[in-house]
Amino acid sequence: MSMTELRRATSDDIPAMAQVVAEWVTRTDWATPKHDAETLRGLIADAFPDREIWVGGDPVQGYMSIDPTSNKIGALYCAVTGQGLGKRFMDHAKLGRDHLWLTTHQPNTAAQRFYRREGFQVVESLPASEDGGPAEYRMEWQRGAGNA
Repeated sequence: MSMTELRRATSDDIPAMAQVVAEWVTRTDWATPKHDAETLRGLIADAFPDREIWVGGDPVQGYMSIDPTSNKIGALYCAVTGQGLGKRFMDHAKLGRDHLWLTTHQPNTAAQRFYRREGFQVVESLPASEDGGPAEYRMEWQRGAGNA
């Protein structure tokens, strides 16, 4: 599987997905580690039955989780950026949908630039979480609102 090919995740992918997140937190200067890899595996496993989860790369280099009932992208993490994997995930998320939404940390300006290129717009500013997480933006994409 190439970097840009996606496949539906299986439970065997959970450790690799948790590792992608853990490494992202480690290399992100504003992110504070709240969970170790084992806890992340548990959180992903808990969400697994209720989410559409896709992985890319072999070994796994990124994953995306979507709540199919609300069309919320709950997670989009890539081990390497600028290689087209995030774009491939986003194109896949838009298939058959007219609306998507997500939240992104306000300090994560690189993600916000990416989401804007993908047609997402900030619709709400959310306060920092009680557990110390940074403030967030809610961003939404609507098919036909100047988007493909």
